[in-house]
Amino acid sequence: MEKLAPNGSIVQLKNVTKRIGRRTIIDDLSLDLPEAQVFGFLGPNGSGKTTTIRMMVGLMAMTEGDVIIRGHSVRDEFEKAIRHVGAIVENPEMYKYLSGYDNLLMFSRMIPGITRQRIDEVVELVGLKGRIHDKVRTYSLGMRQRLGVAQAIMHKPTLLILDEPTNGLDPAGIRELRDYLRKLAKEEGITVFVSSHLLSEMELMCDRVAIIQAGKLIDVRDIGQTADADGAGGAAFFFDVDKPEDALALLAGAHGAQAAEGGLAIVGGREAAADVNALLVRGGLRVYGIRMQNKSLEDQFLEMTGGERIV
Repeated sequence: MEKLAPNGSIVQLKNVTKRIGRRTIIDDLSLDLPEAQVFGFLGPNGSGKTTTIRMMVGLMAMTEGDVIIRGHSVRDEFEKAIRHVGAIVENPEMYKYLSGYDNLLMFSRMIPGITRQRIDEVVELVGLKGRIHDKVRTYSLGMRQRLGVAQAIMHKPTLLILDEPTNGLDPAGIRELRDYLRKLAKEEGITVFVSSHLLSEMELMCDRVAIIQAGKLIDVRDIGQTADADGAGGAAFFFDVDKPEDALALLAGAHGAQAAEGGLAIVGGREAAADVNALLVRGGLRVYGIRMQNKSLEDQFLEMTGGERIV
C-alpha cells in the first residue's frame, strides 16, 4: 500500500551509505522529506550531493541503507518506488529538431495513461503555452529547463528531484524556475528535492534545507530559522537611534554593542533587546526602531561547514 511514513514524510533516506574501495562517499545519511515542500540540498564541493541523488533514482547502487518512497523500497521494490519520482539529473535532454510539444508527446508514449489533456496541463503549469509548438533548438536554456520539468512531472510524481537546475541560467531564468517550483509544490502537492550552489536563490526557493559535509548530514533547518533567537547568544538586534555614539557610550560594550550603519547592533535574545531599549530610553535617547537581524543562509552555511566553498 502506498502511504506516507508515520512522521508524515513521503521519502525517507535510511542510513544510506556509499563506499568505493576504502573511501566512504556517503556516510550513514538519514533524511526525511515532507510532502508538498521545496527541499534544498546543500554541501561543499565533493560532499556527496550528486551521489545521493544518483542513489535515490537508481543510477548508483547503495552500499548500505535504503531509500523509501511512498512506502516502497528503492532497493527491493524499485519499479514501485520509482513510479513516484520525476527527475532531472544534470541537464534535460531533448530532441532539438522537434517541437517542445512533440518531445512531450514522444515521452508520454513510454508511460501508460498520459493523455493529451495532461500534456496541456503541464505545458500551462510551466508557462510554455505560447512557445510549445516551436522547435526546441529555438528555446533559451531557461525554457529547456522548464520543458524538462514538464516532462518530469507528466506522470504526476510525488517527488521531483532536480540536480543543480539553475546552472547556466540568467537571473530572469532563475527567478522563473524558482516561481514554477514553488507553484508545483503548492498547486500539485509535489515535494521538490533540489540541489544548488546558489545559496541566495535556495533561500528564496526552499521551505527547508539539509546540509551535508564529507558525506555526513550536519544539519536540517527551516528557512528563516535563526540560531538561539531567545537565548543569550544567538540573535542580533539592530537599534535605530538618534545618537549612535552616545548610545554606544551608554551601553559601554554591554551585550556586544557595536556601531552599525545608522545605529547600533547588539547580540542576545529578546530579553536582552528589551533591557537595552529600556536603558537607552532612560538615558534620554530616542529609539526609532528595533529589528532582529537574521543570519543569511550563506552565513549559517559557512559557519557550519567551516568556511568551505560550495559546489
